Amino acid sequence: MSPRKSTTQATPTAAPVANDAAGITPKGDSDTPLYVAAIGVRWRDLDAFNHVNNSNYLTYLEEARLQWLSHVPGPWFDDHAMPVMAASQINYRRPIAWPAQLQVQLFCERVGNSSMTIAHRVIDAEHPDQLYCDGHVVMVWMDPASGKPVPLPEAIRIAAA
Repeated sequence: MSPRKSTTQATPTAAPVANDAAGITPKGDSDTPLYVAAIGVRWRDLDAFNHVNNSNYLTYLEEARLQWLSHVPGPWFDDHAMPVMAASQINYRRPIAWPAQLQVQLFCERVGNSSMTIAHRVIDAEHPDQLYCDGHVVMVWMDPASGKPVPLPEAIRIAAA
């Protein structure tokens, strides 16, 4: 794939893309993301085929989740309740070439007693109809000492509503 020129920067307030194309059914008003992270593709993210290596998609998703969590008002972890990723599912829809500006959109798909399913989409910031991947992760809050699940923090419940 030949490189594309990217001249505009995405912002966390960018408009969401309809979820119908990805088959995601988020909780609540389905078109409103929990968070939209702007991420630029780095040269080092490329593999021998000159596109973003599939493992870097997970890094982009992790970065978006951490950005979202850093904006959650109130405590969402402490010495007795920390999130861990229990499962991840990614549908690779198309390769990402360098340079590119991405939007990683996070949606609340499900809230449980001790877990939350976060749907995600990675799209091109300049061409929002270009879907690079979609899927979801399951985050479980657990007590690191016991390794057992604990109730989802109230701050997360409120932020996911």
